[in-house]
Amino acid sequence: MATGTVPLQKPVEISYYLGRFSPRPNGSDVLNAPNQITCEKREPRPFAAPWPAPAERLATGKARRQQVPRSSHAEWKPPANRADPIDLLTQSNQTRLTHLVPIRYGRMLDSPFAFLRGAAIVMAADLATTPVTGFRAQLCGDAHLRNFGVYASPERHLLFDINDFDETLPGPWEWDLKRLATSFYVAGRRNGFRESDCEEAARSCGRFYRRRMREYRDMSVLDVWYSRVDAESALAIFRQSGRKDLARQLNRARQNNTLQALTRIATVVDGRFQLVEHPPILTHIHDDSLGESLRALFRGYLASLQDDRRQLVERYRFLDFALKVVGIGSVGTRCFVVLLDSSHHDDPLLLQVKQAQESVLEPYIGHSPYRNHGHRVVCGQRIMQAASDIFLGWASLGEHNCYFRILRDMKGAAEIERMSPDDFCDYAELCGWALARAHARSGDACLIAGYLGKAEAFDDALAQFAKAYADQTEQDYQALVAAVKSGRIVAETGV
Repeated sequence: MATGTVPLQKPVEISYYLGRFSPRPNGSDVLNAPNQITCEKREPRPFAAPWPAPAERLATGKARRQQVPRSSHAEWKPPANRADPIDLLTQSNQTRLTHLVPIRYGRMLDSPFAFLRGAAIVMAADLATTPVTGFRAQLCGDAHLRNFGVYASPERHLLFDINDFDETLPGPWEWDLKRLATSFYVAGRRNGFRESDCEEAARSCGRFYRRRMREYRDMSVLDVWYSRVDAESALAIFRQSGRKDLARQLNRARQNNTLQALTRIATVVDGRFQLVEHPPILTHIHDDSLGESLRALFRGYLASLQDDRRQLVERYRFLDFALKVVGIGSVGTRCFVVLLDSSHHDDPLLLQVKQAQESVLEPYIGHSPYRNHGHRVVCGQRIMQAASDIFLGWASLGEHNCYFRILRDMKGAAEIERMSPDDFCDYAELCGWALARAHARSGDACLIAGYLGKAEAFDDALAQFAKAYADQTEQDYQALVAAVKSGRIVAETGV
């Protein structure tokens, strides 16, 4: 633990952070058989002791500056015993499909920013050596700028929020914010921006996080819980130069639905929909036993849903499935597209089934209390997002944990490469706002706001850290390039 840190605060009950189901010692909250899953409610217990008054918690946050000065967050110096980043990446491949791992490396070779996206395990190890206040929140665990975007709420409103939770776990709020700020610095360099522009984007991210957290500290618990960043609010942040492009992107997001996705990956054969192969990105698995396992997996998924949503999904029938390569950091994990059709016919639904592994944060802040990592991902997403996919659920495929979600539901991401430096800073503010809202839901806004204060001391420190870690990322990227050239690892580019 770095000088100036304090022990990570342990919550009175982990269920405070992780939802209404409490894990049981015998593992009964996970799928123990292909067609059986149990999710029992907590046993009745006395109410937890009330929190101190807001003023007292604000004072506690402010007092923590004495132990962990805000300026200390600027520090990044790799420790003498820093793990080899290539060894960490290799370690993370142990549970992946071996034939897809070269694609992962090939995509990471695209740029230092692509490397950062795929190397959450590396930054998690490094963040564990940096100062922390000890205040906890539910973390995204991989809060880079590409993991933010728009999507549809169940009421069909467009929201802006975090949209990836594979690494979610309760932990130090600083870690999410430092990864987010660093991603702006690295992506800004990739865009060819001046160093001052990259620094300002990282600082803007921290500034808006701090200011929004001050607003959340004065709101009631329910008002914080119901708060959201809608698409129109997102649009209003951008300067006039960027509003037209962003508005166009939001309109495209409204068209990103199952039917649109279906036209790209499916066709009609003998009167029924069927997924179209596009190796190695989308491939059928010709294994009868796997097909039956997926059907069993689907039964487990149904058992994880609340009753009304289970009735909805039960109106659909299983048509087809295929293995799909997704993202950068996720390449090599087992990810399937499942094609369903309703009782009305010609009414398709595409679900994504994705393998959930141990969070990269767990070696440093403790194991998840959920025996099924799909359960961990789903609960973390529900805690952090303003509104979540109604199809979220989890199950197990043999020894592999999985979670389900709808494939595309008016989802969209900003075109970072086309942004001006000013719009880039505006986007950093928007992401900082969304992250503050997510942390305020699960953590204590008074503690965090009290620590951050009114001045820009933390903002400046965050920008300095982002620059230093951007330099580190570029060095690690070059280590990957060298490892490929030497034959230490194999990469497949252009896929």
